[in-house]
Amino acid sequence: QVQFVESGGGLVQPGGSLRLSCVASRRLLGIYTMGWYRQAPGKQRELVASLTSAGYTNYADSVKGRFTISRDSAESTVYLQMNSLKPDDTAVYSCNARLGVPLEYEYWGQGIQVTVSS
Repeated sequence: QVQFVESGGGLVQPGGSLRLSCVASRRLLGIYTMGWYRQAPGKQRELVASLTSAGYTNYADSVKGRFTISRDSAESTVYLQMNSLKPDDTAVYSCNARLGVPLEYEYWGQGIQVTVSS
């Protein structure tokens, strides 16, 4: 079992930046895909960004060029750097991990609020 805890959310002005962190209780081993999801009130949850153990990244069109997903060298933390934030980015952001191919485990963080407002 691996637990994931997000941090770094909060209130920010439009045009500002935040960096979310998703910290694993243990180093991630083997094949995995990490994803950041978000869900705004009244909207469906969407995948914002993903990162594979091979280093491939993917982004939703709405955040491409503004958000960057990355990991630390120890592969224990995944980050989401969010720049040029817009009010429409306001949502609960959740860290997701899918481990193993074929899939062996899937984990979710508790979710963290990001609010972009003037």
